[in-house]
Amino acid sequence: MAKTRKHTLALDDDPLFDMIGICSHHSDYRLVWGINETLRLHLRKCEEDYIVTAKKGETISTHSMYEFQDDENRLEYYLIKNKHYGKFLIPEKPTIDYFLFLCNNCAIDPDELMMELKQVESVLAVYPFDPDEVDSAHHIIF
Repeated sequence: MAKTRKHTLALDDDPLFDMIGICSHHSDYRLVWGINETLRLHLRKCEEDYIVTAKKGETISTHSMYEFQDDENRLEYYLIKNKHYGKFLIPEKPTIDYFLFLCNNCAIDPDELMMELKQVESVLAVYPFDPDEVDSAHHIIF
């Protein structure tokens, strides 16, 4: 009789994105315009907002979202508003107005990007965040 083999599939639970917090006194569309002008990106408003759901599937909150797919560097940018009607995308960081996510980033240095973001007129402050140190970041899915 043949011996039965069991294989275990282990999925890596690490987020595949860089996370930058942005503080701004301007609305999302004004911030996006400034980022696009300064960094030469093409962030555009998504047709649907980013939806935060509970484990049972009910909607907890929705947040405006902008995206840009950089084909040259093979990465995706997502800018999501943190607070909407008193509910947060990342509740651990209530003082951050927006989060910029760089997905599958192998080409862009986040520190250099943060220096460029500081040059945007409507940006007050920029902060790097390690997604492994922010519990709710593990629930962000693109």
